[in-house]
Amino acid sequence: MVPLDPVFRRVPFAHRGLHDTSDRRPENSRAGFRAAIEAGYGIELDLQLSSDGQAMVFHDYALARLTGQSGPVRMHSADQLAQIPLLHGDGEGIPTLPEMLDLVAGRAPLLIELKDQDGAMGRDVGPLEYATAQALSGYRGPVAVMSFNPHAVAAMAQLAPDVPRGLTTCAYDPGDWPLLPQTTCDHLAAIPDYDRVGASFVSHDVADLHNPRLSELRAAGAAILCWTVTSPEIEAEARRIVDNITFEQYLAPLPA
Repeated sequence: MVPLDPVFRRVPFAHRGLHDTSDRRPENSRAGFRAAIEAGYGIELDLQLSSDGQAMVFHDYALARLTGQSGPVRMHSADQLAQIPLLHGDGEGIPTLPEMLDLVAGRAPLLIELKDQDGAMGRDVGPLEYATAQALSGYRGPVAVMSFNPHAVAAMAQLAPDVPRGLTTCAYDPGDWPLLPQTTCDHLAAIPDYDRVGASFVSHDVADLHNPRLSELRAAGAAILCWTVTSPEIEAEARRIVDNITFEQYLAPLPA
């Protein structure tokens, strides 16, 4: 278990950067990252895999919602994705993780989520984790990685053992996860892999913070983060339970 830098318990994390399309700052964009840095926030970001094995800063599996283009991200090379502009932005394309690391350069803590590449939270992982570990090698700044897929987190433990890691977690209501069997949902909802993967934190769904498993993990020393807070009122309730938040749609107060 690699402990989190204390900043991860202190500074709120802007969900997918401090995005606001009314100001030409799309999700997971350079503009959103710059805005988060200038405002003093941490940055939460997502990774998908390109066809040529690059870690791309992008949330969805498909291009449509965020670019207006068709097809899955993983069917395009990093160079091709760089030429696809994000909707409602300033013309910038989809960035790689190394590009974003160069942009941030340690000026904000980074909470990096690796999206499940197996399709069913299974063991078919490796290329995205390898690309992520390669990008983070030598990075000088507070950073942590996480994933819904425990096998991805276990892979990061092998590939980047010095990088703090955690599990992205929730109640796993089967209605929200139509591609997962009930048995998989039940297994993951219990968060049984925390110790196995050497996690030091979880980032849990803000709608499920009264889950008793969180109390068990906190008692064992885990940092409890949550996603995604969308108002001051929700934040006030969440702060009764969690150490820190990931937020959007408002400006979370910074610590004194």
